[in-house]
Amino acid sequence: MTSNLSKFYKKTRAERLAQLHDEGFLSSDSLELIKANTILEETVANSLIENQIGQFPLPMGVALNFIVDGKDIVVPMVVEEPSVIAACSNGAKFMRPLGGFETTVKERGLIGQIIISDLEDFEQAKSTILSHEHDIFELAKEAHPSIVARSGGLLSIEPRLIKNESGDIEFLTIHLVVDVKDAMGANIVNTLLEGTKNQINEWLGGNCLMSILSNYNDHSLVTSECRVSFDDLATGDMDGKTIAQRIAAATRYAKLDPYRAATHNKGIMNGIDSVLIATGNDTRAVAAGAHAYAARTGSYQSMSNWTINDDNELVGELTLPMPVGSVGGAISVLPLAKINQELLQLDSAIDLAKAVVSVGLAQNFSALKALVSEGIQRGHMSLHAKSLAIHAGAIGDEIDDLANRLKNEKQMNSKLATELLLKIRS
Repeated sequence: MTSNLSKFYKKTRAERLAQLHDEGFLSSDSLELIKANTILEETVANSLIENQIGQFPLPMGVALNFIVDGKDIVVPMVVEEPSVIAACSNGAKFMRPLGGFETTVKERGLIGQIIISDLEDFEQAKSTILSHEHDIFELAKEAHPSIVARSGGLLSIEPRLIKNESGDIEFLTIHLVVDVKDAMGANIVNTLLEGTKNQINEWLGGNCLMSILSNYNDHSLVTSECRVSFDDLATGDMDGKTIAQRIAAATRYAKLDPYRAATHNKGIMNGIDSVLIATGNDTRAVAAGAHAYAARTGSYQSMSNWTINDDNELVGELTLPMPVGSVGGAISVLPLAKINQELLQLDSAIDLAKAVVSVGLAQNFSALKALVSEGIQRGHMSLHAKSLAIHAGAIGDEIDDLANRLKNEKQMNSKLATELLLKIRS
């Protein structure tokens, strides 16, 4: 058995699978299962990644009840975790009576970085960049004329002096802020960097260490806000004002304790990532920027903010970098991504960004409300029972039967699920 498989990338999918089987990495049953999972046409799948052997299905559902800027949308979500979609739909339902989610987008720009070292006078180099602004704009136009034709392209140039641990300037970084229109934009930004870096480095006489886009896109901030009436928050055990106060306090705590902030923000990203996957966007890029933004003050904090206003309402706000795309890249070749855009009623990438941040806020609300009232486990474990049932081997009507039996037990686990399934079948 060896994983050193010569020229594996040149083989067909069938040949790759056969070789993995022959080397003992795949059983015959596993081989047949992978062969059967082919939603995408093979040449498309091969063009998206390297060494492609199959496709990995995940459940796709929809979150309901969303109103974003006065418009009803259905939100597609691809996720393997129980309770995410249910919580998101439930959260959005609380916002509907007061109009749903209102969003704002100040600008949409992606950042590319040209990093220069070994300069004699960094301050003078910064001034040199500013004096050549017009020239850099012209170089950027020549590098990518098609984005300019679509009214996009270079928006601004921002030279930054980067200090080391001793407080001395070690690098000059030039930020090119680019309007990529409806694309995710990584290739557009990197093309502009390649078309400008050599001339910039020649003007400065330094050493260009690298040029690459940044995933911390604080020029692509999207804000979503919502309100929930105290009356709608009340439960049988707790009045609405108390729940609102506890949600605000929980957010305050997540701003002070990074251990809690990490879990608080993971819940937000549960919703965001699910929509990004469903629409063919880059979850890793968005997550990197979102977590960087959560640490922008020097400490890692809650991404969201929940407060109480004078009208007896709980007010939620979430602001995040959201450089998503609605055209190009994988989006253009994934049929389900196009269908999911239809569900979202998208006209542009900005519409998608607004929806995604609103989903994150709804997800956060549901998690906090559960945590500060009945506890997270009641709703989560109810849905988790079905996962345990499936894991135990239940099929068809057995799944609901076993899940209901598990919910009546004091504790539920895989061992108990297996035992109860045997009783059902006997």
